[in-house]
Amino acid sequence: MDALKIMDQLDQLRPALQPIVSAITHQIVGYEVLGRFATEDGVISLGPFFNDPEIPEDFKNEIDGHLLNLAVDHMLEQKLPGYLSINRSGAQLLADDGEVLLQQLEKQEKKGFRMDRFVLEVTEHDIAGDFENLSHLLRYYKTYGLQLAIDHIGGESSNIDRIRTLQPHILKINASLTRSSNLENFQDVLHTLSVLARRIGAVLAYEHIEDVNQLYFAWKNNGHYYQGYYLGKPSCTLTSNQALAIPITEQIHEFVEREKQLIQQRLAFAEACGMRLKKLRKWQSEERADALLHDAQGLFDEEAFRLYICDSNGRQVSSNLRRHGEAWSLEEDIRGANWAFRPYFLETMLQMQLTHKGRLSDLYSDIETREFIRTFSYPLTNDYFLFIDISSSFLTERDYLFMN
Repeated sequence: MDALKIMDQLDQLRPALQPIVSAITHQIVGYEVLGRFATEDGVISLGPFFNDPEIPEDFKNEIDGHLLNLAVDHMLEQKLPGYLSINRSGAQLLADDGEVLLQQLEKQEKKGFRMDRFVLEVTEHDIAGDFENLSHLLRYYKTYGLQLAIDHIGGESSNIDRIRTLQPHILKINASLTRSSNLENFQDVLHTLSVLARRIGAVLAYEHIEDVNQLYFAWKNNGHYYQGYYLGKPSCTLTSNQALAIPITEQIHEFVEREKQLIQQRLAFAEACGMRLKKLRKWQSEERADALLHDAQGLFDEEAFRLYICDSNGRQVSSNLRRHGEAWSLEEDIRGANWAFRPYFLETMLQMQLTHKGRLSDLYSDIETREFIRTFSYPLTNDYFLFIDISSSFLTERDYLFMN
């Protein structure tokens, strides 16, 4: 892309605004400004211009400043609601100690566009670079009311410690990663980011949403904001009454109904498991624990691949009864192991003591098999509990069990 041509023809610059939608209100709450350049053959993206390392940062800052000025004018003229999200590279910001951007924003504030209506997006790649200087600058911007977003999160790795230090307001997730061959790795990173967001008071925003499945994924995985072509393409002519590309309230209502149905099916499954186990003989003693396992296995021969019994302190008082193909065998050497350290063990046990009902776990990866399983836990007495590990093969045939 000819940088000098662009610098000489500022009148050909166009700010394209892409809507950002709230999961709470289902309304547009802001826009991301993207650069476009008008040519005889049509409007083209300025992405190659900003991504070219050979183009000086002061050139990029000048073009970004002009686009910002046009975007704010358009939002004020059309009375567009919400915030304006702007992208700046770490190199751009550090080129002049961040003063150019601050001057550009203060100029917009004088027009009546408050500083707290701006969101500054920097990429995860940027914070992996000159972090010390960039972090000081970004925290300085926040003192002016500027909101901070970290973009391009969730790829190969995530700089969790640095993100925690910056305390951003928004973590932006690329929804197209749901199509990755490493979807499980992406979901692990996403879980970590969800926990981090809750702890630092940030929200997750999903961008590049291109179809209903990606929107559903964003909705189901703590997405606070949604953005992408499926909802609305970047436009240089947005108006205040611009409609989204889809009826999002109706779409999310379908998600809610689908999720309620899945939950109802899981609850019904857990209730049916509990009813079956009422046929078991009463608990007698730890010495008779293995015999009780065989009785329970006969009731869950299709679902289970491992059964065992623990006391209220987490100590295993039975062997493992494990399936090997079509046969079952006892693993006696595991008796005496303590599982109280495992996540949710004590909470699940206390819940069962309180309700006197069985509980179905969330989907999780088994330590030994590395497969996704669920565990049905059942109170034999107030002090002894049966655990039935449900096989991955059984779960995968039933959507309501294979989805959390």
